[in-house]
Amino acid sequence: MRELLTKLEQATALDRAGDRLQRAVLDTLRSQRVKDLLHGVWLGHPLHPAMVQVPVGAWISAAVVDLLPGQRRAATALVGVGTLSALPAAVAGLNDWAALSRDQRRVGLVHAAANLAGVALYAGSLAARLAGRHGTGRRLAFLGLSAASAGAYLGGHLAYKQGAQVSQSISELHRMSDGWHPVGDLTELPQRQLVTREIDDVSVILYRHGDDVTVMLERCPHQSGPLGEGEVQEIDGHACVVCPWHGSAFRLNGGEVVHGPSGNDQVILPTRIVDGRLEARLP
Repeated sequence: MRELLTKLEQATALDRAGDRLQRAVLDTLRSQRVKDLLHGVWLGHPLHPAMVQVPVGAWISAAVVDLLPGQRRAATALVGVGTLSALPAAVAGLNDWAALSRDQRRVGLVHAAANLAGVALYAGSLAARLAGRHGTGRRLAFLGLSAASAGAYLGGHLAYKQGAQVSQSISELHRMSDGWHPVGDLTELPQRQLVTREIDDVSVILYRHGDDVTVMLERCPHQSGPLGEGEVQEIDGHACVVCPWHGSAFRLNGGEVVHGPSGNDQVILPTRIVDGRLEARLP
């Protein structure tokens, strides 16, 4: 299985279809507000993995109920709920997928195809049940669960092996030692400009506004972009740093994500001033 997944990550033959689909998704989802909604910016957490709990839960419950006598109506209702709720979950997933790197998109394309097959089988199951052919409906549902399970396995590979939509910056905290670390003299920090420093070889950015200084991890949570090379923009009345790679934006006074594709906030380090020197530590 590991060898198969490695080949899938390297399957350049998928790029032609993947690139076309990516362009179609980007052309369709043009509104930044809609994209942020689907990325889960408002939630501070990627939305797609939360949304898939509904169809997966409904379909697994339907499989259990199908094994019990006299539960046709309950099974039909669960299959219907799962099939309908899979559609918005798929839209959120495509929105996330379009912002991934090419090797991630290859696996994601097969992940989407498996889930599409699962939805089609469950739609057929629902139609058969409503027509009174419950035996056919059960068989199609079990095939659909198999396809959706394969898709879920690939989704786990995307998240846990390839790091898709997982915060890429949080691991930096594990490289920092406990205690307060000096990061520079307050008087040397320019006003409202990004400055890059290091704490235990971990890159951080500093942003001074008056006597308040933000110390933020420099690696963008989305795809490790260099926030220190980004621009400072005012968004909704807040100074924000915008990643130069994919445009994710984070508030400099709290780390909250305000624009995707990142669905995760950025880490801010606690600070203090001692004898005119700025110090920071782990949260």
